[in-house]
Amino acid sequence: MNIFRCLFWVPLMLSQAVSAHAETATGAGSSAAAPIYRGWAKAYSQAVGHAVEYESIGSSAGMKKIQQQAVGFGATDVYPSEKDLAEHGLLALPVAITGIAPVVNLPKMQGVPLRLTGDVLSRIFMGEITRWNAREIVALNTDIALPDLPIKVVVRADGSGTTYNFADYLGKVDPKWKSAYGAKTSLSWPAGFMAVKGSEGVAKGVRETAGSIGYVDYGYVTEYGLVPVQMRNADGVYVKPSIDAFRSALSNSEWAASGSFNTTLTQRPGKSSWPITMGTFVVFPKVARNPEQTASALRFVIWSFLNGDSLVQENNFVRLPDRVQASAFKQITAVRDPQGKTLGMGLLSSIQPPSP
Repeated sequence: MNIFRCLFWVPLMLSQAVSAHAETATGAGSSAAAPIYRGWAKAYSQAVGHAVEYESIGSSAGMKKIQQQAVGFGATDVYPSEKDLAEHGLLALPVAITGIAPVVNLPKMQGVPLRLTGDVLSRIFMGEITRWNAREIVALNTDIALPDLPIKVVVRADGSGTTYNFADYLGKVDPKWKSAYGAKTSLSWPAGFMAVKGSEGVAKGVRETAGSIGYVDYGYVTEYGLVPVQMRNADGVYVKPSIDAFRSALSNSEWAASGSFNTTLTQRPGKSSWPITMGTFVVFPKVARNPEQTASALRFVIWSFLNGDSLVQENNFVRLPDRVQASAFKQITAVRDPQGKTLGMGLLSSIQPPSP
């Protein structure tokens, strides 16, 4: 059961919400989460009659827009630091769980999945392993005739939560990566890498470039017909990216155990856990300088939380655990207008919950 169905009926001390409904909810940020927001927007428009405009411009650009309150909500795949949240007067709420898939375009693979370990993947993205028939890759794939081709690496050029989580994982499995690159939304890639904007750009780049490897959010694997890599996880088992593998990583994390959601989900234990799992977040101002804009965005997100579980799963994401949804609900109710009146609490009273 969606926890919001229960929480909706808790008696509320409602303040007067913004009465005028803005015609359009606006948001910007994560390209990983774009499929969710597109799916929610379509269903919301059909059910309520209001439009939603979402710009898939990357997590870093989305955070800049919400810091300026140029949009109703921001979207990021990196939970902002407490310092950044306090400095800019923001709150961040989890939306769903997904994963990052290394994807390859290798000729004559005949459907046999390529296997990689974290340290080999790290060396590829540091530019140290440069050919597909390198002994380190051959040793992991003795049943595959690997081509004698240069490795063409496709990476994100823009500030990206996907890059952050990918780098966070590599730093956990390779001390050299952690020392050289760390976990950042933007990285200084080796010379000769193909740097493109957005998950769409990486997906297209890999699909169109023989001998390439890149990393994309799982939803783009099916959409673009890409071939994912099997990765060795924290338990030493080779797994492929899947909803069940992301769910396993989630169940072996603090998110499921305590309801907290400010840690990454990479390299979690579990025989079936995908090692590059990540959460995605929506971001609101605590005090809305443009209450109508923020209220319109809140209304969209609240409606989606109440009605959107099936859409999350249809778009190859994992829904939040009930405990995490409850924590998110509490944060929504804290959004206020400049006069101190709550927006989130009042808006809940005007949105019909789904039938149990």
